Amino acid sequence: MSLVEYLEGLQGTTLRKLYLAPSSVFAIFRRVLPPLAQTIIAKTLFFDGAFPLPTLDLIIRKEAEGQKNQALTLLRSLHIITISNATKDKASELNITANFRQSLRSVLTGTGNHNSFGVLSPQKTPPNVTIPFLHDYSRRKWDSVLQYVVNSTVKSTHGPRVMVGDVVKNLLMQGSLVQPSVGGLKITQAGFTFLLQESNAQVWTMLLLWLTSASNNPNMDSVDMLSFLFMLAALQLGRAYDTNALSESRRNMLPDLVDFGLVYIEKDYPHQYFPTRLATSLTASGSGALRSMKDAFAAISDDPGESVGILVETNYRLYCFTRSPLQIAVLSLFTKLQTRLPNMVTAKITKKSIQFAVDFGITADQIIRYLATHAHEQMHKIAIASNKPVLPPTVVDQIRLWQRDHERMQHQTGFMFKEFVDDQEYKDCIQYADEIGILIWKSDEKKEFFVSKHEQLANYLKLRKKAGGP
Repeated sequence: MSLVEYLEGLQGTTLRKLYLAPSSVFAIFRRVLPPLAQTIIAKTLFFDGAFPLPTLDLIIRKEAEGQKNQALTLLRSLHIITISNATKDKASELNITANFRQSLRSVLTGTGNHNSFGVLSPQKTPPNVTIPFLHDYSRRKWDSVLQYVVNSTVKSTHGPRVMVGDVVKNLLMQGSLVQPSVGGLKITQAGFTFLLQESNAQVWTMLLLWLTSASNNPNMDSVDMLSFLFMLAALQLGRAYDTNALSESRRNMLPDLVDFGLVYIEKDYPHQYFPTRLATSLTASGSGALRSMKDAFAAISDDPGESVGILVETNYRLYCFTRSPLQIAVLSLFTKLQTRLPNMVTAKITKKSIQFAVDFGITADQIIRYLATHAHEQMHKIAIASNKPVLPPTVVDQIRLWQRDHERMQHQTGFMFKEFVDDQEYKDCIQYADEIGILIWKSDEKKEFFVSKHEQLANYLKLRKKAGGP
């Protein structure tokens, strides 16, 4: 589940409560809304009264009509805007919901209650808590979570025992990232997908599990928890914030956030908390995330300075020079491991191993990108000298062929629409579904189609009939 999907699943009253906090609104505006949705909000935010919907056509190019409809659909599903029905005398109008409008205005104009963005601690801060210290702390904390998941696949004989909190262990189980097995734990398909995400996405996966778990606990307020996360994302890295300025419920959240590595609290300074880069990058996207896909594959290593290199031969044999449990676990996703030495692993890429990886949601392009990213420097030297690709073309082509051979049929959850009144109703619905980005498949011959979501389309059909359609 993504953050957008989680928010779309919340009730309107819950979202309006969340929008009371300016930091939450600012975070959603930055991270959740696509550029065109941001533009629509920015253009209408300071407009007094309702905004005539046809006026958007003067702002947005005609060729972006589909993107405009997708943006409006998202804004409505998040209860950020409402759109009135058109009448004979009046066009449809767009209204930004009051809480969202007021909070975003206060952020942009610098007015309102600034406690929404945290209160700095008045006390002297410990000299050892620096930005490099916080960065190292959060990396070690999060790497321990990853290694805990990895150890359910690869039993590491190197390094200290992995220590994670009970909250983390329970969430990994509840989220089906690991599951009980003979002799311990076993990683699941969702767990493999989790390992291969960027770090920012990994953190949100864990936090959404935390929020979902809280929604089933009457003593916890998931809305306040989410609002607190958005507040942390707006804080300044390296600054100490006052725990006394937090509500009791938010102070009770701090131990869990320490377990995740989002917050650091010095033992001798219990009235101060420091957001780490994991927290301040929660609303970042693209290059602002903590790690790139390249780094996500190599998150854990006994020796951070160790150079990792993979040699790939034309006979599909592979030699990986590493002592990293995560590297070995990643290799086991798409290769058949053969020999393991203290600082090297040998493996072979087979049809069965590639199809196993595809079953876990890993694509051929991901595997190829991983091999190229971690290719041994000797392979790069040979490629430059001979003016050839880094990876053997036969291996690259075969990996893609094995994936295509395995993906003869794709599965996707959705809704089938059929038995329309006439051709025009079918064509109108197809066009609308395509414009809002939910159309997956259609058959003009059978006059039926398949969509990923049905709520907006069902509302469209109701409005169409009210407007005098057949």
